[in-house]
Amino acid sequence: MKASFLAFSLLAAVFQPVFAASHGQEKRADAKLENDASDRTTIFNDVRVPPMKEVNAAGFDETIKDGYWFVKFYSPYCHFCKAVRPAWQTLYEFYYTSNPLKSSTSKQVPNPESSLNSFQGYYDFHFAEMDCVVNGDKCQELEVKEWPTFALYHDGKLVEKYDGGRNMEGLSRFVEKWLESIKPGSRPRGEMKLPEPGAKIAPEQPKDQEGAIIGEPDINAGSSTPAASQKSDDSVKPAAPALPERKQPAPNPQESESFQKLVTTTRDPWFVKFYAPWCVHCQALAPIWSQMAKDLKGKLNIGEVNCEVEKRLCKDARVNVYPTMYFFRGGERVEYEGLRGLGDLVNYARKAVDVVGSGVQYVDATAFKKMEETEEVIFLYFFDHATTSEDFAALDRLTLSLVGRARLVKTNSTILAERFKISTWPRLLVSRDGRPSYYTALAPKDMRDFRQVLAWMQKVWLPIVPEMTASNAKEIMERKYVVLGILNRQRSDEFIQDKRELKNAALEWMEKQTKLFQLERQELRDAKELRIEEADDRDDQRALRAAKNTRITIKEDDKKQVAFAWVDGIFWDRWIRTTYGIDVRNGERVIINDEENRRYWDTTPNGGFIVPSRTSILETITHVVSNPSKLKSKSTVGTFEGLFFSIRTFTFAHPIITFLLFVAVLFVSSFIARGKLRRGRSAGGLLGSVGGSSGGFFHLDGKEGLLGGGSGGGKVD
Repeated sequence: MKASFLAFSLLAAVFQPVFAASHGQEKRADAKLENDASDRTTIFNDVRVPPMKEVNAAGFDETIKDGYWFVKFYSPYCHFCKAVRPAWQTLYEFYYTSNPLKSSTSKQVPNPESSLNSFQGYYDFHFAEMDCVVNGDKCQELEVKEWPTFALYHDGKLVEKYDGGRNMEGLSRFVEKWLESIKPGSRPRGEMKLPEPGAKIAPEQPKDQEGAIIGEPDINAGSSTPAASQKSDDSVKPAAPALPERKQPAPNPQESESFQKLVTTTRDPWFVKFYAPWCVHCQALAPIWSQMAKDLKGKLNIGEVNCEVEKRLCKDARVNVYPTMYFFRGGERVEYEGLRGLGDLVNYARKAVDVVGSGVQYVDATAFKKMEETEEVIFLYFFDHATTSEDFAALDRLTLSLVGRARLVKTNSTILAERFKISTWPRLLVSRDGRPSYYTALAPKDMRDFRQVLAWMQKVWLPIVPEMTASNAKEIMERKYVVLGILNRQRSDEFIQDKRELKNAALEWMEKQTKLFQLERQELRDAKELRIEEADDRDDQRALRAAKNTRITIKEDDKKQVAFAWVDGIFWDRWIRTTYGIDVRNGERVIINDEENRRYWDTTPNGGFIVPSRTSILETITHVVSNPSKLKSKSTVGTFEGLFFSIRTFTFAHPIITFLLFVAVLFVSSFIARGKLRRGRSAGGLLGSVGGSSGGFFHLDGKEGLLGGGSGGGKVD
């Protein structure tokens, strides 16, 4: 027995270094596998998930300085760290791919880290981990005494350490608690179904009245038809599915009587959506609208009207398309025409609330100068002691229409009056980059005419060189020549210089056009005065009355206007390449676009490309706007559509020539048709040849008659 034990001991002593070496290699292999795994991109819910953020001692403070960071401190050799790793990784993938809003998916988010529709962008909540073997000093500084340790940081400061179970359920409850505190009301009330550690697909979540998957508002509970199966054409009305009314975080004015009581007969501000349950776009907007109501709870009344139920109310509100959104304040309303993202809607609503609460603010010269540093467009209303309450009431009506577009302020400052050469009160002007444009109507009724004043504001409320976006593209491009700078934000120095060149070119062009307009108007006035003097010298009372009654009606916008704008060439890369064939990576460019006729110019009179330079731009504009254009344009559409727009352009540019060409075509067509008819008669008469006769006529009388078969030229026995 002793011999056997001694033999076993000797064998153990021999093989102990081998086992020890094998165990060390296993540790290093596990560590290597751990590091390699962190570098791999994973797939969860068919969405590509980047590797979790691995922070080190040098970059830890910089990484967690903004937002919420849930950090795991671990050792690659720790048994408990290895055990919790699959749950931790799956938890990260589960939340990363979740959507705070049902109307979007992670696949559609171009930048999940910053997009408001992504989990990280919406909650500003992130996951990270630190290897305490490599960063031991930092872990000791952070008082990490055991592995694994989970800690939550907010804006660089520790807010709570997790001390629950090291499993998916415990970690998820901790995360949910903090998500609910970040965005109250955004999380589901019940327990969520979590994936198993290592799973690649999230289980389907139960829905309740308040929310659904990861806080999604449940608008389609009980609906048998998913939104994705609906037709995209809102103008076609299918049979409306039976959708239950969803609980609103704010009062919902669905009935005509309650609508009048809550909205139109009070001074409370309301943001109301008019929708139809079968409308696909309405279904996409519904969760965003609900979340906006939660975000603005206590600040703004949010409501909605089902136009399938309240048809008369929607007709009175002139709702023609779905969804339509109005901001109401008493009897006043303004339609929201911007983008339908949550951030866009919330930003607009907050600005509207600020405007409603503060009204038209008073400014003096100092405040106005400070405002010019931050605001590109400012409407300035001059008043004096004689300005009436009716004038101020008419001014207040304009505020809602300017939300998100420009500032409207009032003043009685003598310094500002001298600066802008104001001599009559009240007076309204707009200052764009310090350049004033005046509302020319001065009569009291014109100053109080809401629609007339608003129509003028709409012509001048864009900055001199605005950025073209999806929400203002139509307004910028419609019925005018547009000098469009295609710029690259990534080249910061060139970007600033190019914007400055565009603005200088715009200011010089506007100054030149103003002088030409004043010169043309003065010539018309001189011609009128000359006719009056001539009629007076001849003592021709009739000609004198006619000359005096001549009105100078010329306006600056009688001719097709030239506008300036710029567009981000990287963000709009695909549209720019397919429409204009330009790649901004090869250098910044400028094109002059005529959207009405689907054409553009991208070269100077010398044949080079138009670049962001005032010289290059101004010398090209002059040739483009001349009638006819002195430069050859390019088409933004196909051959046949381009031919149609070319014909239309020629028709409007040369109406007399077009009329003469039309008459000539009619004459030639008539002549050709008449020649063919004459040749047809000479070939066989009206009813063709009879019996081979070449006489070209037939008898209706005589013994042969119409069917007599005799020849008109031969002898009959």
